[in-house]
Amino acid sequence: MGLEDDGLAGITGDRLPDERRIEGDLSESIRPGGALWALASAGPQLRESAALAADAGLAALAEEGRPRAVVVAGVGTAARTGDILATVAGPRCPVPILGHRSAGVPGWVGAADVVIAVSASGRSPEALAAAEAAARRGARLVAIGAPDSELQALAERARAPFVAVPRRAPARLSLWALTVPVLMAAKELALVSLVEADIAETARRLDEDAERCRPDADAYVNPAKELAMNLAGSIPVVWGSSPLAGVAARRFGDMLAANSRYPVVSGELGEVGRGRVGLLDGVFGSLAEGQKDIFADPEEDEELTRLRIVLMRDDGLDGDDSTPKPDTRRADAVADLAGRRGIRCDVIPAEGGCALERLASLIAVPDFASVYLALAHGLDPMRVPAVSEMKDLTLGSE
Repeated sequence: MGLEDDGLAGITGDRLPDERRIEGDLSESIRPGGALWALASAGPQLRESAALAADAGLAALAEEGRPRAVVVAGVGTAARTGDILATVAGPRCPVPILGHRSAGVPGWVGAADVVIAVSASGRSPEALAAAEAAARRGARLVAIGAPDSELQALAERARAPFVAVPRRAPARLSLWALTVPVLMAAKELALVSLVEADIAETARRLDEDAERCRPDADAYVNPAKELAMNLAGSIPVVWGSSPLAGVAARRFGDMLAANSRYPVVSGELGEVGRGRVGLLDGVFGSLAEGQKDIFADPEEDEELTRLRIVLMRDDGLDGDDSTPKPDTRRADAVADLAGRRGIRCDVIPAEGGCALERLASLIAVPDFASVYLALAHGLDPMRVPAVSEMKDLTLGSE
């Protein structure tokens, strides 16, 4: 039975990747609204969002002093902004920061707390329900989303600050536009240290990585194309060596699943460095590598699916006493274990002078790689039929 007979006529692509597809004409992806265009605009996204947040009246949040807790409500990429806030704030943040991924808010939320409702479209049921519950319980509310949306109307009724972020691309390609207002709200609450220089340097980093990953750069000088082809045909295992790198690892997992349609294992080494490290000895790890035959047909050998480790490494900043120095022993151990088993491993180091820039340095190139991997398979990263159908079946959730 064909795809059309199954009701899946919108699904296209090729199971086998072809590097020639990412060295050819990519005009559809680099035009305004395309996936590569959206990622290349990450720096401008960040600057624009910072300016919009500065004009949104967030300073009013500080009038009632430090909150008891902060809840960041949303799903998908919106929820990931809460993870970023928690890791930028660090373990010494004076109040707990909770990411909430379901409708409403936790039962304990009240007037002493702050709720930040995030939705790229401004119509996510989870974000709307959280905003409504926060207003009803008297909690301080901040809303972030598309202008002229249901979320904006709700925020105006509650007389709460609203940061109107124009929606020019799918939420997953608008991470920085959604994240910066969350961080700036936390800055007003004295929970994070975020100066103008941090915003400027992070935007510059994103600009530079976009230039390195531009479509007309060949794979041998384009780190995103190289990473994409390294991962082609594998089962990616993406691990971060610190809480900050763990957020980047989970983000890469999100992007590989949505854009490239690859199954991914991702997380922080602190939580996966024991049980899940056993994957290295599994049927896709050392057992697959051990079956290599030097006399076998290379094309037949490639049919055997194998793990590919991506290690996002954050060794911390020298002289920074604001957060504990990351323990690098697990990262060293994983690289050594993979090497001894013949499992290929890509290492992406964090770079930059502040937590936000270091996070951006771990996210930018992998974001591009997820799109290039999709294109190598002939997939359209902007059109994911299963996601659209899922939204329709669940009444438009984001």
